[in-house]
Amino acid sequence: MTDPIEILRSQLNGETGQLSWQEIERHFARGVVIRVARSLDLVAVAASIAQDVKYCVERWINEDLIGCATTEQALDWQQRQANFWAVVTAPWVLVQEVGPALNA
Repeated sequence: MTDPIEILRSQLNGETGQLSWQEIERHFARGVVIRVARSLDLVAVAASIAQDVKYCVERWINEDLIGCATTEQALDWQQRQANFWAVVTAPWVLVQEVGPALNA
């Protein structure tokens, strides 16, 4: 594997993990949590952000598929003790809520 994009995706994939709300909460307090819709590939989003692929990122923002986590979302996640797939693309922590089907 010598393609820089594939190397980055592989690296990000290896750094992706499942975290609880308690583990995400401190990052939310710092204002660095980006929520990612379940319909998107978390690693692909992280790679696009890391590579500054503006047209993809802007489209996802405009379609409300990614964005900074809001206080309302944080309160909901806290109340439900939500779990997430997460990956860091400094300074951002990208999170994608784990659906009930994935917990079963």
